[in-house]
Amino acid sequence: MLGKIIFAAALALAAPVASAATTAVAVTNVNLRAGPSTVYPTVTVVPTGAAITTFGCVSGYSWCDISFGPYRGWVAANYIQVIYRGAPVVLTAPVAPVVGITVVSFNRVYWDRHYVAYPWYGRWGAYPPYGPPRVTSANRSLTCAGGTCVGLRGATGVYGGSTAQTRTCTSGACTSTRSTEGPRGGTATRTRSCAAGQGCTANRTVTGPGGAVHTGSRSFQRW
Repeated sequence: MLGKIIFAAALALAAPVASAATTAVAVTNVNLRAGPSTVYPTVTVVPTGAAITTFGCVSGYSWCDISFGPYRGWVAANYIQVIYRGAPVVLTAPVAPVVGITVVSFNRVYWDRHYVAYPWYGRWGAYPPYGPPRVTSANRSLTCAGGTCVGLRGATGVYGGSTAQTRTCTSGACTSTRSTEGPRGGTATRTRSCAAGQGCTANRTVTGPGGAVHTGSRSFQRW
């Protein structure tokens, strides 16, 4: 309830905006960047709970184009909170289209429109060009119980490939298995086991889309 009240108060302070924009709030103090990456210079700092206007996000909804007062720039989506189904939630790829946030682009036109007055305006060429993320989704979790910890990681690539990894550690020994499937059907599996004072062994199997198989193994010490 308190979160909804704070969110509503922030919305009340926001200036009227065009229908294509979405009003939101910042979930914590966050740097407003001149582009969709931490390599770009900081425009200003958006304080926790500040009302912001979201104009759209890059493909994958990792970074979003926002305004804060007189400032315009980019903030990582996980620092933005919107109202979804009557409750404040952090902006994610599944939520964004539902609340009306579309995909927008970042380019030299945007830079020229908003940053002419800044001292770093002339350094456009010094920053790497923005490219869409090559990972469309990712997950990570860790659970520990009874002296055993299990970590899970997974990701899906922009072309359809995927990878998943499971790591289990208990009593000074860890085993990790990673399986990857390429967008054309090839697969790769690697299993690595390490024990305190005994070193590690790793086994790998790669199968190409045409069925060719390559295997390998090695042992090594980790101090």
